[in-house]
Amino acid sequence: MRILVVGSGGVGSAFARIAARRDFYEHVVMADYDLGRAEAAAAGCGERFSAARIDASDERSIQELLESERCDVVLNAADPRFVMPQFRAALAAGATYLDMAMSLSRPHPERPYEEPGVKLGDEQFALAERWEAEGQLALVGIGVEPGLSDVFARYAADHLFSQIDEVGVRDGADLTVEGYEFAPSFSIWTTIEECLNPPVIWEEGRGWFTTEPFSEPETFDFPEGIGPVECVNVEHEEVLLVPRWVDAKRVTFKYGLGEEFIDVLRTLHKLGLDRVEKVRAGGVEVSPRDVVAACLPDPATLGDRMKGRTCAGTWVTGTGVDGRPREVYLFHVVDNEWSMAEYGSQAVVWQTAVNPVVAMELLATGAWSGHGVLGPEALPPDPFLELLTDYGSPWGMRES
Repeated sequence: MRILVVGSGGVGSAFARIAARRDFYEHVVMADYDLGRAEAAAAGCGERFSAARIDASDERSIQELLESERCDVVLNAADPRFVMPQFRAALAAGATYLDMAMSLSRPHPERPYEEPGVKLGDEQFALAERWEAEGQLALVGIGVEPGLSDVFARYAADHLFSQIDEVGVRDGADLTVEGYEFAPSFSIWTTIEECLNPPVIWEEGRGWFTTEPFSEPETFDFPEGIGPVECVNVEHEEVLLVPRWVDAKRVTFKYGLGEEFIDVLRTLHKLGLDRVEKVRAGGVEVSPRDVVAACLPDPATLGDRMKGRTCAGTWVTGTGVDGRPREVYLFHVVDNEWSMAEYGSQAVVWQTAVNPVVAMELLATGAWSGHGVLGPEALPPDPFLELLTDYGSPWGMRES
C-alpha cells in the first residue's frame, strides 16, 4: 500500500506520527499547499515518508500526483471544501479514497430550519454507482466523529440491541488552553461550517429534517471525570450515514460547545464573518472565514498549552438482546497529556487521526473490504475496535 495524505496540518501530521509506528504500508507521501509544512510532517517519521506540494482544489494535479507516486490510497486531511476534487481524482486514478469529513451541504433556500437542501455527502453518494462499477472503495467519514462514532453504532446494533430507539452521538471535553481567551481545539473553518449550518435529525417515517442551530440543549454526563456538559444540535455526518446501514428510530448529533463558544459563533454570524464568499477589503479579495481562521492560533500548535480530556462517543437506547430496555454509551477518551507525551500531538487532532490509520491497516490486511461509497457502519466493527485497542488507545462502554 502506497498512501497519499492531502493536508499536512494538525490531523495530517498526527496521522504521520501514528502511521510511522506501523508496518502495513510501503510508503506515505505527505502533501500540502505549503511544501514546508508537508516536509515538517514527514520529518522524523523515517525513510518511508516523503513530502510534496499540492493544491487540494486542483483535481488534475491530485490525480497526476497519485499516478506519479504510484499511490493506491488517498486520505483527505484537508478542509471539507476540498473533498470533491480529491474524491474525483481518486476515482479517475483508480485509488481507494478516505476522508474524515464529507462533501459540504447547502441549506434549503426557503425552509432552512425545516428541510435539508443539499445534505452532507450528497455529492459523493451521487457518484456511488460509478465507484461500484469500477470496483473501487470510497470510505467516507472515517475520523473520530464521523468515524469511530459510526463504528460504535454498528457495534451496538450487532451485539447489544434487538431494537434501537435512538443513536445519539455526544461529544464533550474539559479541555482548557492557557494564555488564550478563545482558542478552538479544531479547525475553526470546519467548526463554523458544522455549527452554524442547520442541524440535521433523522427519524423513522419522517426521514431527514433540520432545526435551528444550537437547538434542543441537554446536559450529558461524560465519563472518566469530564462530567456534565451542555450539548446542542449541530450538523454532522453521522446523522446522514448511520440510517443508511443501521436500523434506528432516531439519529442525532449533539456537541458540547459551552455558552461562550456559542456566543462567539453567533457573533461571527451576525457580522458576516462566517461567510465563505470573498469580499473586497483594502484592494484585495478575501474570504471573511479565512480571515477569522488566520487570526486564531493553529490548533496543531496548542498542545503544550492544553490540559484536559476529550471524549467522543455514541449513546444508544432501545431494547437489548434480552428483550429488556437498555441504554449504553460507547466512548473513546484521549487525555492531552498522554497524546502530547506519546506522539507530540494534541488530543483532539490525535483522536481524529488514529482512526483512518486503523482503517487503512484493516484494508491492507483484508479485514475490511468493499466497493462503492461506504460509511464506517457498513463494515464489521469488531476488527476495528480490536485494532484500536492494539494501538494503545482502548475504548469503553458505560451501561445506564
